Amino acid sequence: MAETMMSGAEGAFADRSEAKYRVQSTPGYQAYRILQAGFVAAPLLAGLDKFFHVLTNWDIYLAPGIAALSPIGGHGLMSVVGVVEVCAGVLVALRPRLGAYVVAAWLLAIILNLLLIPGFFDMALRDFGLALGAIALGRLSAQYASSSGESL
Repeated sequence: MAETMMSGAEGAFADRSEAKYRVQSTPGYQAYRILQAGFVAAPLLAGLDKFFHVLTNWDIYLAPGIAALSPIGGHGLMSVVGVVEVCAGVLVALRPRLGAYVVAAWLLAIILNLLLIPGFFDMALRDFGLALGAIALGRLSAQYASSSGESL
């Protein structure tokens, strides 16, 4: 009898393990994980670089009209942007169902800012594509986030 219970429990774990493997091997789950990794890495790296300016001088991407409205100046505002982006990347890592939509909204705000700067329309279009990717991550998270261990 003990053997039957033991093998039944082992069988349940084996079934659960196999089911998890089946989910993880689907193209949809793999796309979800690729998008999650990208939307963790990109905001983290861009956010941190707001303080170090290794990738670019981020201050040029702030519309002069918005910089003029800031009580902390353009560079100070871009530092705040950096903190927000780092937090967004961490949020996507821990809670992708929420973080994906936060990143999408943030990208839409960036697009509005870029549309105020002549010559930056191509960057706005690129960020629109990124926003669509973030929304796709949010949709995929509805299906797969609980499979990856996210606490709901």
